[in-house]
Amino acid sequence: MQFLQLGVHIVSFLPSATETLYQLGAASQIVGVTHECNFPSGARKKPRVIRPSFDPGRMTGREIDSKIVELMRSGKDIYIVDDAALKKAKPDLIVAQGLCEVCSPFTKEISRAVNILGGRPDVLVLDPHDLDDILVSIMDMAEKVDRVVAGRKLVSSLQKRIDAVRGMKIANRPRVLCIEWLDPLFTAGHWVPQMVEYAGGINGISVAGEPSRRMDIDEAAQFDPDIIVLMPCGFDIKRTLKELPPLASSEKWKSLRAVKAGSVYAVDANSYFSKPGPRTIVGLEIMAKISHPGASRRIKVPKRSYKKLLLR
Repeated sequence: MQFLQLGVHIVSFLPSATETLYQLGAASQIVGVTHECNFPSGARKKPRVIRPSFDPGRMTGREIDSKIVELMRSGKDIYIVDDAALKKAKPDLIVAQGLCEVCSPFTKEISRAVNILGGRPDVLVLDPHDLDDILVSIMDMAEKVDRVVAGRKLVSSLQKRIDAVRGMKIANRPRVLCIEWLDPLFTAGHWVPQMVEYAGGINGISVAGEPSRRMDIDEAAQFDPDIIVLMPCGFDIKRTLKELPPLASSEKWKSLRAVKAGSVYAVDANSYFSKPGPRTIVGLEIMAKISHPGASRRIKVPKRSYKKLLLR
């Protein structure tokens, strides 16, 4: 493989890639990011070269879903490339994703960016579907920016944390339902089912490695989970709680075992579950704390990264 030199200028179309590049020691090489690249704090000072075509912060979950469906059906843009900012950045490398057309800039935006730059930049497209793929993606970035040693150290440290979760001594495996959107309901796919299994739970409804999908409350009732984890894509706990009342008022929701037992949790999905990067491993550790509080007592997670809800 031909490596790019340390002086290469990078535009990141993926928040988790921005985070990874910082951890690899390549922060100074980043010359452009997306509107969502807010971690670590230094990323907020990088030039924004792409933004959404609408303001989700002013919309409900139902309105966001409807808007995205409308844009996809009409072929209109979900994300808009800032031509001037991109030309000013003059990147040698664009890091993007091929996983989800909704979550981050996708094929159309990548092609537009390359055309704006006259076809000059190299493009690294990441497509992780589970935790193993996430570690591979980290090494792909490390190799691309000639940070292989740093990449190996980072992957090794993350793998040790994964192994620590998998090595917990547990007496039972609770049924766990992870919900990725509240209105309409979506079950969480991709790496989340694997996280549930690694953290000592039984995943329900969704399939490991497959995309998240719409679900019906009747599916949840049939699975009747012991634990429900709310992780709306891109939302923090405060935003999740704001979206919860319509679902919480449903009689079918109230009839679920986890709801009646008070075993419903909200997590900071935006930081630890929605984006496939190093902090996804924190998400795995949070899942362990939720599923097995006793067995995971030695595992540390950030304060206010998850919250048990009082729904009655």
